[in-house]
Order: sequence, then structure tokens, then C-alpha cells
Amino acid sequence: MKKSVCLYFQVHQPTRLRLYRFFDIGKDSHYYDDFADRTILKRVAQKCYLPMNQLLLDVIKQQKGAFKVAFSLSGSVLEQFERYAPEVIDSFRALADTGCVEFLAETYYHSLASLASEAEFSHQVLKHKAQVEQLFGQTPKVFRNTELIYSDSIGKQVYQLGFKTMLTEGARHIMGWKSPDYVYSCAEQPKLKLLLRNYSLSDDIAFRFSNKSWKDWPLTAEKYLSWLKQSEGEIINLFMDYETFGEHQAASSGIFDFMRYLPEAITQDGTFEFVTPSQAARKHKAVAPIDVPQTISWADEERDVTAWLGNELQQDAFNKLYAQTEKLSILNNPTLWEDFGHLQESDHFYYMCTKFFSDGEVHKYFNPYDTPYEAFINYMNVLSDFIIRVNDALTVSTPEVAPAKKKTVTKTKKK
Repeated sequence: MKKSVCLYFQVHQPTRLRLYRFFDIGKDSHYYDDFADRTILKRVAQKCYLPMNQLLLDVIKQQKGAFKVAFSLSGSVLEQFERYAPEVIDSFRALADTGCVEFLAETYYHSLASLASEAEFSHQVLKHKAQVEQLFGQTPKVFRNTELIYSDSIGKQVYQLGFKTMLTEGARHIMGWKSPDYVYSCAEQPKLKLLLRNYSLSDDIAFRFSNKSWKDWPLTAEKYLSWLKQSEGEIINLFMDYETFGEHQAASSGIFDFMRYLPEAITQDGTFEFVTPSQAARKHKAVAPIDVPQTISWADEERDVTAWLGNELQQDAFNKLYAQTEKLSILNNPTLWEDFGHLQESDHFYYMCTKFFSDGEVHKYFNPYDTPYEAFINYMNVLSDFIIRVNDALTVSTPEVAPAKKKTVTKTKKK
């Protein structure tokens, strides 16, 4: 039996907040920088989404179905596609029509809801699943949580939502001596299969490809294939942001040429075959459960959630946001619920990260604010206005009942 290569891309763009000042609180409840969203999305569409989708479509046709790939597209980016670049939706539909592309489920708003509220997490997963069905005609069978966030308890809930396969990170502190290049299972729910990202081989493309000081630069398809063949496992999971192609790694670096020739090099060699996550789960048995009592992710050296919740600023914003969940559950207000969703996007908390060491440059690259403190202040101004709106709506929907007046009883004299 041939070994497997599972190639997966994450597609997401945040709903960016405009500069929201203290004096806007209670006066202006439009929070979003629509100009920035439109400008950035159109730029990335031209540099990454459209050319890369066409490249993958060409490769699928050239390989006559032997090349397969998977995507998860957040609800936030799907909304922006529909609003600013519907041609990108069409290009993803063309990929879906090949039968060689699988679309995965995730949280609709690319949120951290799995760490805060089971009800909100379930709501977003089901909402995202319905959106994928509507747009691409596929019912997602595999789940990918925001930033590959995972723990035993999250895995158990994902299984209860109907998924039998989930993607996560092959974090070194979790794996120990074990290789990520096998299929594993959830410790609390053995029927949930886990596909673990090979972070070293994935990051060779996502982060190191254009680094001329890297000892292995330049990276060629043949060289990369030789590294894949060194694995003694059954499956190599290569998971990365789709914006790697043309955005994070410029076209001038040769990244598109690399991806055009890599599938051909792999299929012609005959050692591997490409599989989607669903196919991987059917083909490979789980070799063992893995215990993940503490939450992991694919971010930074620590592979934990400190990129979003590692300091007091992030924790304060996170706790105040999710403290509104119970109030919102009483209200039937679609506008408030939509704002609540977009305020949950993990990017807002990522911008508040204060790491300045090994991962500082990565955070700086993805941060539109000059400092994490500016990100926090701007977000909290928005959140303050949002909380006022929630409280006002709650007051209107549940008006105070005035105490009943005592009835005056008039006594009549007997005649």
C-alpha cells in the first residue's frame, strides 16, 4: 500500500475594526473598516486565491484526478468573497466540481468559542456546515478547529457534533517519541480519528521557502520529495495557510512554480498518493490514542493558546466578550448576534499578543496595529459600545413591571 500525502489549506480573512475612539462609544455602532477589508481582500484575491485556484485546477486535470487537496474557508472570509470578490467563490466551486477537493467544517467566525462556550461553539460549527453545503454542495465530514486548537474534551464535543475525523497539530510536547505521520485517535472518544500536522515539513513551505539564509534554500520539488521519503510513517499531513502562496511568499520567490511541479514529482515517484482527510481516515487505522489534557494549537513555538490568551489584556477582553453570551441568548436580535460573532474572531486577540522573542516577528507581520496595547484599547472601546447595546436591548425586551396598586375597598353601612 502506498503511503499518503494529505494537503490542506486554511483560508481566512478577519473582519477588521476601524479606529474606534472613546468618544464614539454610545454614539456610533459601526465597528468595521470596510475599506480595509475590501482593499486587502481584492489584493489577496489577485495575488493568491485566483491564481492558486487556477493552478490547482490545472494540476488536477493534468494528474487526471490523482492530485487531491482539502480546504476550510471561514464564514468571515466567505462573507467577504460574496461581498467584494464573488469570482473567488466561483473558482472554489470549479475546484469542488472536480471531485478531488474536500471542504472541511470549522467555526463560522474563526473564533475561540471552543475555549469559552459549548453552545456557541456548536452554533458556529453547524452554521458553517450549512454555509459550505449551500455554496459548494458538500456536507463537511471532517472538522478543523480555529488554529488547529484541540484538547481531549474538544475532541469529544466534535464527535458529538457528528464528525469522525479532526485535524490538529503534531505538537512535540504531546507526541514525545511518537511520529505525527500516523493516524491517531482521541483519548476520550476513540471513534474520533486525528490527523496530525507535520509542522516541520509544513513550515518548510509556509515560512522558510523564500528565506535565502535558510541552509536548504532554494527548495525544489525533488529536494522536498526526498524529505517526504525519509518519513517512516504512513501519512504525511501538510497543513498551512492558503495565503502562503503569493501573499506571505511572493510569486517572485518561485512558490507557484514549486506547487505546480510538486504534485507531478510525488505521483511519478510512486511512493505516495494524495488523499483528502476523509480518504485518509478510511484508508488508515488509528495506531493509538493520544492524550491531550491541555489545549494545543499550531501557533508559535509553544503550540498552545498563549498567542491569543497569554496575557492579561487578552484574557480581560476574552472574558468580557463571552460574559455577554447569556444576555444575548435571551435576545432575538440578529444584528447583535452578528456583531458578537465578528468580535469573536481570533485575530482580534492575536493582535494583543505581547510576545517579543522567537515569535515576535510573526506576530508583527500579521498585526495592523503599532502595538498590542493599541489593539487592546481599540477593541475594548468597540466592546464597551457593544455591551451598552446589549444591555439596552435587554431592558427593552424585558421591561420592568410596575408594582400593582392596592385596591381600595369601600365599606357600605348596613341599613
